[in-house]
Amino acid sequence: MHYSIIKDVTALLEEFEADNKSESYTPDIEGFKAWMSAKNSPDEMDEPYWEGKETGRTAESAINTLLVHLNRYARTYSKSAISESHFATQEDFIYLINLKAYGEMTKMELIKKNIQDKPVGMLIIARLLKQGWIEQAESDVDKRNKVISITPEGLEALDRQMGKIRNATNIVTGDLSYKDKMQLIRILNKLDRFHYPIFCRNIDSKDLINTVYEEYSFEKN
Repeated sequence: MHYSIIKDVTALLEEFEADNKSESYTPDIEGFKAWMSAKNSPDEMDEPYWEGKETGRTAESAINTLLVHLNRYARTYSKSAISESHFATQEDFIYLINLKAYGEMTKMELIKKNIQDKPVGMLIIARLLKQGWIEQAESDVDKRNKVISITPEGLEALDRQMGKIRNATNIVTGDLSYKDKMQLIRILNKLDRFHYPIFCRNIDSKDLINTVYEEYSFEKN
């Protein structure tokens, strides 16, 4: 047996583990294969063009604007998907989708799952309760908390719209190739893993930017 090959593979696995601390790739053989593929692909060092680049606009500014634009595009398709239904907003069906996928949870768990502030989340929950699409009961873990679950009526309402919802999500990804989608998921997952713990701390708005800058050593302007 060529033990040098085993040593080389072990060294590669160690490099993969060290390079994947942010979990851009899944910690399994598929993630390792994707990492190897990216590692062996020629780097695209040429910077892409973005609007305003020639006048000094930063990449960070372009990324923020594009994310805002994409969110607005997605909302227009979601609005179309729920037209002629009893859903008031896209958040209504997203709450139901999460309850269907993850099972019952407390009100705050459901609100945080959807990255929303408590007042907005409570209004959505109240609306879903009024529709009879969700129900609440005392938690077995903590009697002070209410747990929310989806009802058969909620599942039926969701099922009636799922075809249009899937079509909307397909449109949002546009003409991206499979490889593009996988790369985008890795990048967005990395951003989500950075921001979600900060969001969950409920830092006061007046302190938020300064706190993040200090803790993560961003260079202030």
